[in-house]
Amino acid sequence: MINASSLDASQASAPPVIHQLRSNMQSSEVVDRGISVQANFSSICAIEYLKSHNIDPDVIERVLLHPEQRRKSRH
Repeated sequence: MINASSLDASQASAPPVIHQLRSNMQSSEVVDRGISVQANFSSICAIEYLKSHNIDPDVIERVLLHPEQRRKSRH
């Protein structure tokens, strides 16, 4: 866990980043499949799928509960 006192002043005062770039394509594909699982089965199934692939709980909440906050689909 990051201790707030260990951050320098520029990091501590920076606004939170709402849309971060995905760090790797594998996680991106897992998240996309989780969204598909939700659409085809249920939110519970999607949550369990994403948790089993170690997707951060904040990401799971955002993509499943707030579709308007999802990143644009890849073409």
